[in-house]
Amino acid sequence: GEYHTLAEMQSHPKFFGEDGYRPKVKVLSPQEIKIRVSSLNFFDILTLLPETTDRQKSFLEKAFRKTTQFNPIRWTIQDLIDAVNEADSAEDGSQGSSAAALEWKLEQIDRSPYFDNLQHLAPKDLFEPGQVTILQMHEISQEEQQVIAAAILRQANYARINTHKGKIQPGDENYLPYPVFILLEEAHRFAPAHEPSRCKQVLRTILSEGRKFGLGVGLITQRPGKLDSDILSQCMSQFLMRIVNPSDQENLRHSVEAAGRDLLQELPALSKGQVIVSGVCVNTPVLCKVRKRYTQHGGETLDILGLWQRHSQEHHQRDRLAQSAPLKPRPQPQVVDGLSID
Repeated sequence: GEYHTLAEMQSHPKFFGEDGYRPKVKVLSPQEIKIRVSSLNFFDILTLLPETTDRQKSFLEKAFRKTTQFNPIRWTIQDLIDAVNEADSAEDGSQGSSAAALEWKLEQIDRSPYFDNLQHLAPKDLFEPGQVTILQMHEISQEEQQVIAAAILRQANYARINTHKGKIQPGDENYLPYPVFILLEEAHRFAPAHEPSRCKQVLRTILSEGRKFGLGVGLITQRPGKLDSDILSQCMSQFLMRIVNPSDQENLRHSVEAAGRDLLQELPALSKGQVIVSGVCVNTPVLCKVRKRYTQHGGETLDILGLWQRHSQEHHQRDRLAQSAPLKPRPQPQVVDGLSID
């Protein structure tokens, strides 16, 4: 939710090229993110469901295989529900509690604003040369973020591979004839060290094989200790800024071979804007100073003391006005036939 200020690049002269280049910025709010359910696999569906029993998982797996076998490209959640009920009724001729519970859980996906039977963010909607596309997922639950990111990464990987091999042609929604680079902010949410994640496997695949087909991924995190060590070790270039936490430093020592231990010991002493660059992008690790950004920072910390002071002053001002206001005279009671009415 902090990268929308990059839209300022479009009118900032610092980003204009002598060759006529002008940057494009496309910001997609959570309400604009749509993933077609038929682009999800079985484990994506399982991640989106509340806790399921082994029996429910068995019914769901049978139903998923049957649904995708007959309609692999454009199946819907209702198709999956029908297949679940069919698999359950095949056992004793009636719907059991497992199928009924699965139907209720699948209906929750059907009601989600982010997963749709028809609408979809295809590669052609996300990627374009000279354009940065920002998917803001700050209002989306952790499980849904995982599945959305996994679906987009997986489809981008397939799109680059199949386009590179000539298996798809212009006009196909997955036609992606140019290299792309994807950045994952708060990467420890998508590839956590000791928790299950829908993104881990696809990230491992892209980090190890993606560059052969022109697909790059960058991971951004302030807590590398919470990032999966296997995925961190596959990042071939590193940009390391000030890190104080000992567990984060230790994780980097074990995962980042290019940066020597002596260099990593300097991380707590780095000042704001200093970065150690290491890996395949440079011949030897170097210390750099990052220039001040030209666009506004969208994640500025609130001036807490200033806000408290302002509201305190407004509160005291209201109290003073209330004390200085003249008192209204109390109306005299009316007497009607000896009855006092106040």
